Amino acid sequence: MGNILFLIGLTIIIGPQKTLLFFARRQKAKGTAAFFLGLLLILMRWPLIGFCVELYGIVILFGDFLGTIAGFARNAPVVGPYIGLLLDRVPGLGGRRNAELPV
Repeated sequence: MGNILFLIGLTIIIGPQKTLLFFARRQKAKGTAAFFLGLLLILMRWPLIGFCVELYGIVILFGDFLGTIAGFARNAPVVGPYIGLLLDRVPGLGGRRNAELPV
């Protein structure tokens, strides 16, 4: 149910045409196929396998936004510094990439 509501919410936010264009891009084909295959597996009562396949699809589709999400979480009040410490320990997940550059 949440998966379908996610698609409906995405369609409402960016519009139906841009939603179709997002999922139909050639470089996102593997993520789109995994996402919808996972959704289908969940509806066919294979929830654990469907969830894993769908999670893979979401990471492929929305992986470009992980850096933005990490930056936003770093600026959250109260817990932001702690989240920043955790993100700095995980390589490639939001560490400050240009921190050692002199510019």
